Amino acid sequence: MAGVKDRLEEITNKALEDAGAKPAAEVKGVKDLPLRLVSGVIMVLVVSGALWLGGWWWVGFVSLFAGLVLWEWNRLVRGFNGSALSEVTWLFFGAAYVSAAGLALIQVRMTYGPLEVLLVFLAPIVAVDVGAYFMGRAVGGPKIAPSISPSKTWAGLLGGALAASALGITIELTDFGPAAGDGFAWLGIGTAVLAGTLIAVLAQTGDFFESWMKRRAGVKDSSNLIPGHGGVFDRADGFLAVYFVLFLVAVAPALLGF
Repeated sequence: MAGVKDRLEEITNKALEDAGAKPAAEVKGVKDLPLRLVSGVIMVLVVSGALWLGGWWWVGFVSLFAGLVLWEWNRLVRGFNGSALSEVTWLFFGAAYVSAAGLALIQVRMTYGPLEVLLVFLAPIVAVDVGAYFMGRAVGGPKIAPSISPSKTWAGLLGGALAASALGITIELTDFGPAAGDGFAWLGIGTAVLAGTLIAVLAQTGDFFESWMKRRAGVKDSSNLIPGHGGVFDRADGFLAVYFVLFLVAVAPALLGF
Protein backbone atom coordinates (compact mmCIF):
# COMPACT_ATOMS: atom_id res chain seq x y z
CA MET A 1 0.00 0.00 0.00
CA ALA A 2 2.84 2.37 0.82
CA GLY A 3 4.31 1.91 -2.69
CA VAL A 4 0.95 2.61 -4.35
CA LYS A 5 0.44 5.70 -2.18
CA ASP A 6 3.91 7.02 -3.04
CA ARG A 7 3.29 6.42 -6.76
CA LEU A 8 -0.05 8.26 -6.63
CA GLU A 9 1.59 11.17 -4.82
CA GLU A 10 4.37 11.24 -7.44
CA ILE A 11 1.84 11.31 -10.30
CA THR A 12 -0.18 14.05 -8.56
CA ASN A 13 2.90 16.20 -7.98
CA LYS A 14 4.00 15.71 -11.60
CA ALA A 15 0.60 16.86 -12.83
CA LEU A 16 0.73 19.92 -10.58
CA GLU A 17 4.21 20.80 -11.82
CA ASP A 18 3.11 20.47 -15.45
CA ALA A 19 0.23 22.82 -14.65
CA GLY A 20 2.59 25.33 -13.10
CA ALA A 21 1.54 24.65 -9.51
CA LYS A 22 3.73 23.63 -6.61
CA PRO A 23 3.58 20.03 -5.36
CA ALA A 24 1.36 19.46 -2.34
CA ALA A 25 4.32 18.41 -0.17
CA GLU A 26 6.16 21.63 -1.00
CA VAL A 27 3.13 23.78 -0.22
CA LYS A 28 2.62 21.96 3.06
CA GLY A 29 6.33 22.43 3.85
CA VAL A 30 5.99 26.20 3.41
CA LYS A 31 2.93 26.31 5.69
CA ASP A 32 4.75 24.26 8.33
CA LEU A 33 7.89 26.43 8.21
CA PRO A 34 7.10 28.58 11.31
CA LEU A 35 6.26 25.48 13.32
CA ARG A 36 9.42 23.76 12.14
CA LEU A 37 11.52 26.77 13.07
CA VAL A 38 10.07 26.97 16.58
CA SER A 39 10.51 23.24 17.12
CA GLY A 40 14.05 23.45 15.75
CA VAL A 41 15.00 26.26 18.11
CA ILE A 42 13.59 24.36 21.09
CA MET A 43 15.53 21.23 20.11
CA VAL A 44 18.77 23.20 19.80
CA LEU A 45 18.23 24.83 23.21
CA VAL A 46 17.50 21.50 24.92
CA VAL A 47 20.50 19.73 23.39
CA SER A 48 22.81 22.70 24.01
CA GLY A 49 21.68 23.03 27.62
CA ALA A 50 22.23 19.35 28.40
CA LEU A 51 25.55 19.39 26.57
CA TRP A 52 26.76 22.46 28.48
CA LEU A 53 25.71 21.12 31.88
CA GLY A 54 27.20 17.70 31.23
CA GLY A 55 27.33 15.07 33.95
CA TRP A 56 24.00 13.55 34.90
CA TRP A 57 22.16 16.18 32.85
CA TRP A 58 23.77 14.82 29.70
CA VAL A 59 23.27 11.20 30.81
CA GLY A 60 19.60 11.95 31.48
CA PHE A 61 19.14 13.66 28.13
CA VAL A 62 20.81 10.82 26.20
CA SER A 63 18.73 8.26 28.12
CA LEU A 64 15.50 10.09 27.27
CA PHE A 65 16.61 10.45 23.66
CA ALA A 66 17.42 6.73 23.43
CA GLY A 67 14.14 5.77 25.06
CA LEU A 68 12.10 7.84 22.59
CA VAL A 69 13.98 6.42 19.61
CA LEU A 70 13.41 2.88 20.87
CA TRP A 71 9.70 3.60 21.29
CA GLU A 72 9.53 4.81 17.69
CA TRP A 73 11.66 1.87 16.52
CA ASN A 74 9.25 -0.59 18.14
CA ARG A 75 6.34 1.29 16.63
CA LEU A 76 7.83 0.85 13.14
CA VAL A 77 8.63 -2.82 13.75
CA ARG A 78 5.03 -3.53 14.72
CA GLY A 79 4.07 -2.08 11.33
CA PHE A 80 6.17 -4.73 9.56
CA ASN A 81 3.48 -7.33 10.40
CA GLY A 82 6.15 -10.01 10.65
CA SER A 83 6.28 -13.15 12.75
CA ALA A 84 6.70 -13.06 16.52
CA LEU A 85 10.30 -14.27 16.18
CA SER A 86 11.06 -11.62 13.58
CA GLU A 87 9.61 -8.89 15.79
CA VAL A 88 11.63 -10.02 18.82
CA THR A 89 14.80 -10.10 16.69
CA TRP A 90 14.17 -6.58 15.43
CA LEU A 91 13.46 -5.30 18.95
CA PHE A 92 16.68 -6.89 20.25
CA PHE A 93 18.72 -5.37 17.43
CA GLY A 94 17.09 -1.98 18.02
CA ALA A 95 17.94 -2.07 21.73
CA ALA A 96 21.57 -2.95 20.95
CA TYR A 97 21.87 -0.37 18.15
CA VAL A 98 20.38 2.56 20.06
CA SER A 99 22.04 1.69 23.38
CA ALA A 100 25.48 1.45 21.77
CA ALA A 101 25.06 4.84 20.09
CA GLY A 102 23.81 6.33 23.37
CA LEU A 103 26.81 5.00 25.31
CA ALA A 104 29.14 6.52 22.71
CA LEU A 105 27.39 9.88 23.09
CA ILE A 106 27.80 9.75 26.86
CA GLN A 107 31.46 8.70 26.64
CA VAL A 108 32.32 11.52 24.25
CA ARG A 109 30.91 14.14 26.65
CA MET A 110 32.71 12.54 29.60
CA THR A 111 35.99 12.83 27.70
CA TYR A 112 35.68 16.29 26.13
CA GLY A 113 34.20 19.67 26.98
CA PRO A 114 30.90 20.93 25.60
CA LEU A 115 32.38 23.10 22.85
CA GLU A 116 34.67 20.31 21.67
CA VAL A 117 31.78 17.84 21.54
CA LEU A 118 29.62 20.35 19.69
CA LEU A 119 32.16 21.32 17.03
CA VAL A 120 34.11 18.09 16.63
CA PHE A 121 31.59 15.32 17.29
CA LEU A 122 28.16 16.79 16.47
CA ALA A 123 28.62 19.62 13.95
CA PRO A 124 30.17 17.41 11.21
CA ILE A 125 27.03 15.25 11.13
CA VAL A 126 24.87 18.36 10.84
CA ALA A 127 27.24 19.61 8.10
CA VAL A 128 26.57 16.41 6.16
CA ASP A 129 22.83 17.13 6.10
CA VAL A 130 23.36 20.77 5.14
CA GLY A 131 25.93 20.02 2.43
CA ALA A 132 23.85 17.17 1.03
CA TYR A 133 20.71 19.31 0.89
CA PHE A 134 22.26 22.25 -0.95
CA MET A 135 24.45 20.20 -3.31
CA GLY A 136 21.56 17.88 -4.07
CA ARG A 137 19.23 20.80 -4.81
CA ALA A 138 21.84 22.62 -6.92
CA VAL A 139 23.18 19.68 -8.94
CA GLY A 140 20.54 16.98 -8.81
CA GLY A 141 21.61 14.02 -10.92
CA PRO A 142 21.34 10.27 -10.38
CA LYS A 143 19.59 8.97 -7.28
CA ILE A 144 21.40 6.64 -4.90
CA ALA A 145 18.44 4.41 -4.04
CA PRO A 146 15.20 5.94 -5.38
CA SER A 147 13.06 3.04 -4.19
CA ILE A 148 14.08 3.78 -0.58
CA SER A 149 14.69 7.53 -0.48
CA PRO A 150 13.79 9.31 -3.74
CA SER A 151 15.40 12.62 -2.75
CA LYS A 152 18.93 11.34 -2.05
CA THR A 153 21.43 11.82 -4.88
CA TRP A 154 25.11 11.01 -5.37
CA ALA A 155 25.74 14.74 -5.70
CA GLY A 156 24.14 15.25 -2.31
CA LEU A 157 26.38 12.60 -0.77
CA LEU A 158 29.41 14.37 -2.26
CA GLY A 159 28.17 17.69 -0.88
CA GLY A 160 27.78 16.17 2.56
CA ALA A 161 31.28 14.70 2.45
CA LEU A 162 32.76 18.02 1.32
CA ALA A 163 30.96 19.96 4.07
CA ALA A 164 32.04 17.56 6.82
CA SER A 165 35.60 17.46 5.44
CA ALA A 166 35.80 21.26 5.30
CA LEU A 167 34.75 21.47 8.93
CA GLY A 168 37.29 18.79 9.86
CA ILE A 169 40.08 20.62 8.02
CA THR A 170 39.17 23.86 9.80
CA ILE A 171 39.37 22.11 13.17
CA GLU A 172 42.72 20.57 12.21
CA LEU A 173 44.18 23.90 11.08
CA THR A 174 43.09 25.65 14.28
CA ASP A 175 44.44 22.84 16.52
CA PHE A 176 41.10 22.67 18.29
CA GLY A 177 39.86 19.83 20.47
CA PRO A 178 41.45 16.43 19.81
CA ALA A 179 43.72 18.09 17.20
CA ALA A 180 45.24 20.46 19.80
CA GLY A 181 49.02 20.48 19.88
CA ASP A 182 49.53 18.56 16.64
CA GLY A 183 50.34 21.62 14.56
CA PHE A 184 49.95 21.63 10.78
CA ALA A 185 50.39 18.25 9.16
CA TRP A 186 49.31 17.00 5.77
CA LEU A 187 48.55 13.67 7.40
CA GLY A 188 46.11 15.47 9.69
CA ILE A 189 44.45 17.14 6.71
CA GLY A 190 44.14 13.80 4.95
CA THR A 191 42.68 12.25 8.08
CA ALA A 192 40.14 15.09 8.31
CA VAL A 193 39.02 14.47 4.71
CA LEU A 194 38.83 10.73 5.28
CA ALA A 195 36.84 11.23 8.49
CA GLY A 196 34.48 13.69 6.79
CA THR A 197 33.85 11.25 3.95
CA LEU A 198 33.28 8.36 6.35
CA ILE A 199 30.88 10.43 8.47
CA ALA A 200 28.92 11.39 5.35
CA VAL A 201 28.63 7.76 4.21
CA LEU A 202 27.60 6.55 7.67
CA ALA A 203 25.08 9.36 8.21
CA GLN A 204 23.49 8.76 4.81
CA THR A 205 23.43 5.02 5.49
CA GLY A 206 21.58 5.67 8.73
CA ASP A 207 19.12 7.86 6.84
CA PHE A 208 18.52 5.17 4.22
CA PHE A 209 18.10 2.52 6.88
CA GLU A 210 15.40 4.48 8.67
CA SER A 211 13.71 5.36 5.37
CA TRP A 212 13.61 1.66 4.52
CA MET A 213 12.05 0.86 7.90
CA LYS A 214 9.38 3.53 7.39
CA ARG A 215 8.57 2.31 3.89
CA ARG A 216 8.24 -1.24 5.13
CA ALA A 217 5.98 -0.06 7.95
CA GLY A 218 3.96 2.08 5.52
CA VAL A 219 4.42 5.39 7.36
CA LYS A 220 5.91 8.75 6.43
CA ASP A 221 7.40 9.63 9.84
CA SER A 222 8.61 7.53 12.77
CA SER A 223 6.12 9.47 14.97
CA ASN A 224 4.70 12.97 15.51
CA LEU A 225 6.59 13.76 18.71
CA ILE A 226 8.35 16.82 17.24
CA PRO A 227 5.83 19.25 15.67
CA GLY A 228 6.73 19.90 12.05
CA HIS A 229 9.66 17.48 12.10
CA GLY A 230 8.13 14.05 12.65
CA GLY A 231 9.82 11.82 15.18
CA VAL A 232 13.04 11.75 17.16
CA PHE A 233 14.29 8.86 15.00
CA ASP A 234 13.67 10.99 11.90
CA ARG A 235 16.00 13.68 13.22
CA ALA A 236 18.63 11.37 14.68
CA ASP A 237 18.99 8.56 12.11
CA GLY A 238 22.38 9.81 10.89
CA PHE A 239 23.68 10.45 14.42
CA LEU A 240 22.72 6.92 15.50
CA ALA A 241 24.64 5.31 12.64
CA VAL A 242 27.77 7.40 13.22
CA TYR A 243 27.79 6.87 16.97
CA PHE A 244 27.03 3.16 16.67
CA VAL A 245 30.20 2.75 14.59
CA LEU A 246 32.10 5.01 17.02
CA PHE A 247 31.03 2.67 19.83
CA LEU A 248 32.30 -0.37 17.92
CA VAL A 249 35.70 1.09 16.97
CA ALA A 250 36.52 3.19 20.05
CA VAL A 251 34.23 2.86 23.08
CA ALA A 252 33.78 -0.94 23.17
CA PRO A 253 37.53 -1.71 22.81
CA ALA A 254 38.28 0.78 25.62
CA LEU A 255 35.65 -0.81 27.88
CA LEU A 256 37.13 -4.23 27.17
CA GLY A 257 40.65 -2.99 27.91
CA PHE A 258 42.04 -3.25 24.39
